[in-house]
Amino acid sequence: MSNIVTDFNSLYVAYRKTRRQKWHSPTALRYGLNALENTVSLGRSLDARTFRPSPTYTFRVYEPKERIVIANAFVDKVVQHSLCDNAMQPCFTPSFVRDNYASQVGKGTHDALDRLEGFMRHYYFSRKAAADKARREQGLAPLPAHEGGYHKGYVLKGDFSKYFYSILHEPLKEMARKKFRKRLPDADVAEFCDWLLCLFIDMTPDPGLPIGFQTSQLLALLNLDGLDHLVKDELGAKFYGRYMDDFYIIHEDKRQLEAWLARIEEFIEPLGLRLNQKTQIFPLAQGLDFLGFHSYLTPTGKVIRKIRDDSKNNMRRRLKKYRRLVDERRMTLRQVKASYESWKGHASHGDTHRLVQNTDALFYALFPELKPQQKGADANVKENEHSDRGQ
Repeated sequence: MSNIVTDFNSLYVAYRKTRRQKWHSPTALRYGLNALENTVSLGRSLDARTFRPSPTYTFRVYEPKERIVIANAFVDKVVQHSLCDNAMQPCFTPSFVRDNYASQVGKGTHDALDRLEGFMRHYYFSRKAAADKARREQGLAPLPAHEGGYHKGYVLKGDFSKYFYSILHEPLKEMARKKFRKRLPDADVAEFCDWLLCLFIDMTPDPGLPIGFQTSQLLALLNLDGLDHLVKDELGAKFYGRYMDDFYIIHEDKRQLEAWLARIEEFIEPLGLRLNQKTQIFPLAQGLDFLGFHSYLTPTGKVIRKIRDDSKNNMRRRLKKYRRLVDERRMTLRQVKASYESWKGHASHGDTHRLVQNTDALFYALFPELKPQQKGADANVKENEHSDRGQ
């Protein structure tokens, strides 16, 4: 049986996918000059197990918070793409619960926010239905929705301390090894995938996974797959969601959440993980911060989703910075517009009509040349783009 990771088609597709994101890098261009030959050579080195990852380089990013990112060579990205697409994804993800949202096709932040809204509504109306039934059995009329207090309850909001930097290698390797053996039909291919994945895991000190590796995203999800099943299957939490190292549980009983928190902390200790000081239990009426939005459940059962203040303020600061960078010809108008439209797309998933209007006013005050109704706006953008390319 051919190796699903190292055969020519798998590696060439992985090369083309990697090139889409790194087409401008010198290493991608060099690889592309002899893509067919390089793909054949790469496959042979993998099959012979003479392949070794290249040295990495590090840099810092500051959004949404400061993190150290470890980046790998283009050829290593190609190998990781093939490993993730053809082995890790099909072997790991079938066991993931529905409400594990990160780094998966068809999920993501907006899916997670919509699920949270659905959970809040379900929580409210299930409590209302139970209360209405109890009152009818007593011969009483149901209370008006806003008087029933059905929006009351508690939230356990959990956040892991330095999650990626705390992941232990050996327990994670064993989790991956079991998945490969269970789901790959050929034992030799399963053993090969185990060998290759361990090469990438061991490129950084134990504990810790490099944030910039594609393999790290799926491994980080797998590492807490057991926690998801603990919460959903053993504890029986109905209203639970997790996005990487950020999770919540909604329940009407605070003491139940306290007991569940103790069980969660007991479960993650052998994995070398701990929850940070942001982890807390608080009244649901305060609303829930999750993935850049603050979601509120009102006394009438309506869910209101507002974008967080730091996101609003960060965008305003960035727009002012962009104006300076454009004036210094270090950024193009096209790049400014793309960044702002991306933020607007994110903000549009909340109840933010007035916010977007106000931010639009600031945007067009800073960048009058981008006003849609202004004649020649497209020409100005193209001229700015062309002049930057010519430098």
